[in-house]
Amino acid sequence: MGEGGNPWAKDVIPRAEALKDGNPAADAPPCRLGVNIDHVATIRNARGGPHPDPVRAAKLAEACGADGITAHLREDRRHIRDEDMQRLKDELSVPLNFEMAATPEMVEIAVRTRPHACCLVPERRMERTTEGGLDLVASRAYLEPAIERLKDAGSRVSLFIDPEEDQIRTAADLGAPVIELHTGTYAEAALETNKAKLQESFDALRRGATLAHELGIEVHAGHGLTFWNVQNIAALPEIRELNIGHFLIGEAVFMGLDGAIKEMKKLISDARTGALL
Repeated sequence: MGEGGNPWAKDVIPRAEALKDGNPAADAPPCRLGVNIDHVATIRNARGGPHPDPVRAAKLAEACGADGITAHLREDRRHIRDEDMQRLKDELSVPLNFEMAATPEMVEIAVRTRPHACCLVPERRMERTTEGGLDLVASRAYLEPAIERLKDAGSRVSLFIDPEEDQIRTAADLGAPVIELHTGTYAEAALETNKAKLQESFDALRRGATLAHELGIEVHAGHGLTFWNVQNIAALPEIRELNIGHFLIGEAVFMGLDGAIKEMKKLISDARTGALL
């Protein structure tokens, strides 16, 4: 993985030992990698021209082994644009995961685009990136019709939430087939070398994944995942998909997108099979 790794990686990764118990992840289905290409569009938009093309990056990611492509069409269009979403839908062979706020405008665009999946996320104009999960309890009244409309259009709906019991149970009540657990707190703890926060946040993710699985919900996870913190999350047997973007696009500067994706897939696979233990 080269220079610049997390110096606490050796403290992060062995925590997966607690999951071993006959290595349940080895008996679980493979964990998919969804590659988020938003920040290719961020670079493009910095100069206002057509280069680099996020759709070209998505097709390269697909060729490099990405199991799916994620793109977030924000209300302010700060990176992905409407025409990018339509081209992604038309030109990709792997599933397209359309991240979106549950606004009437975005629901209409998603219904028209008909992606494989729609992941509903919170959105605030001043944030640099998504800062936490949806509050399903407080937002239920406006989320429910959006979820039904998207499901009726044929898209698989997921809800981006923090790993809290009330949020997960509300997701089940709303009929969401998928949740994506927010791993940002865990990722921050790894960067801060805060071992107590790291353990607490990892345990919350593990409990959340177990509960969601028991409720019949498919579990995905993402936000802030890197080469140095991904394996604990990938080793959770209930997690079926990890969505990773900013780190992979950044790491592509140093090792190419092909190298970054292949390294991430290897780390996920090794965690799943127990090779890291």
